[in-house]
Amino acid sequence: MRATTIHAPGDIRVEQVPDPVLKKATDAIVKVTAGCICGSDLWPYRGENPIRPGATIGHECIGVVEEVGSEVSLFRRGDFVIVPFCHCDNTCAHCRAGAQSACVNLGMTSSGQAEYARVTQADGSLVGTGEAPPPELLTSVLALTDVMPTGWHAAVSAGVRPGDTVAVVGDGAVGLCGVLAASVLGAERIIAMSRHESRQQVARAFGATHVVAARGAEGQAEVLELTDGVGVDAALECVGTDDAMSTAIAVTRPGGGVGFVGVPHGVQLPVRTLFEKNIGVRGGMAPVRRYLPELLDLVTAGRIEPGLVFDLTLPLEQSPEGYRAMDERRAIKVMLQP
Repeated sequence: MRATTIHAPGDIRVEQVPDPVLKKATDAIVKVTAGCICGSDLWPYRGENPIRPGATIGHECIGVVEEVGSEVSLFRRGDFVIVPFCHCDNTCAHCRAGAQSACVNLGMTSSGQAEYARVTQADGSLVGTGEAPPPELLTSVLALTDVMPTGWHAAVSAGVRPGDTVAVVGDGAVGLCGVLAASVLGAERIIAMSRHESRQQVARAFGATHVVAARGAEGQAEVLELTDGVGVDAALECVGTDDAMSTAIAVTRPGGGVGFVGVPHGVQLPVRTLFEKNIGVRGGMAPVRRYLPELLDLVTAGRIEPGLVFDLTLPLEQSPEGYRAMDERRAIKVMLQP
């Protein structure tokens, strides 16, 4: 099959690789209709994560079931499905507690930017849509594989409630989906921290009431000024850097909560500050399967349109350009179609 592969920092290629095959009776093979590039894919692209040269890359995709293992009973060839980036059996103790991203049989999509992908726990992971989504819903359904549930997880973890004031740190696709999640959960004021006009526009479309373009101490001061020095009830950290986490904690009021979903790189928590201000920090890898049914209902009902984060669509062969566009901030999120 044709697949996106990574060989070194900045070295993305589209190559012929072996088709994925069933390895366990619980597996399924999905023919990818659409995949995409995630902000977390940029970590290895920028040399921040280890790279296995020639490995396939991409963990977000939707498509049609091609083949299933002997123990798969809920899906069959021809079903259109959403593939959560983290696979789970949805039956273990952790899954039953809502922590599907810590499933004892956890698996990951590893060729979402390709023609086919293997799902390791098909019955527990996949969510069927009945028919293929109409063109106008395609990007929003694709967003449910990772980016929208991750933004939602940030808001849930931060404890966003109706009437709250919320700050969202990060204006990538996850941060923008965090704005949308906070809006759906009833936040009254949502402060999007963004320096890019195109992203600010999406943030406002998703429900942001204020935009703060400054970063660091200046950005923190602006958020505190907007809240009369009190701070926000909840902050969503959607980047994964120490600066982003420091900002999220600094703008949160005593007794508030920080939800973090950015993959941590060099983050150090100021435990003494958290102790003195009674700030709670929760989050981590999103349990996508937990949120998928509710979010799919919101999409199909027309209540949310997370697909607005996709501002560039390319054929699979041009995935290297997609990486460059996202790395250079020319695109928020790129959809790839085989």
